[in-house]
Amino acid sequence: MDKDFNNYQDEAELLKALAHPVRICIVKGLLEKGECNVSFMTDCLDMPQSTISQHLQKLRTCGILKAKRQGLEVIYSIKDERIAKIIKALFD
Repeated sequence: MDKDFNNYQDEAELLKALAHPVRICIVKGLLEKGECNVSFMTDCLDMPQSTISQHLQKLRTCGILKAKRQGLEVIYSIKDERIAKIIKALFD
């Protein structure tokens, strides 16, 4: 067993970023839909845009999501395929 805990820092940060029900819901929804914008998420989750945006920022900062601008919209999708495997494992 590797006792150098620093070797696990990146993985621990990914799991910490996912450790919230709203963020798991967002990631799971993006896996099912492929990509979407904040307005769609706001309608689906029935939450304020500011709340969704805070969760999206956390997911982007950790490298879980990527964003691309299309006109005035920002479209989000999964960036890290390891996350797709984790979410699928949780819900299979």
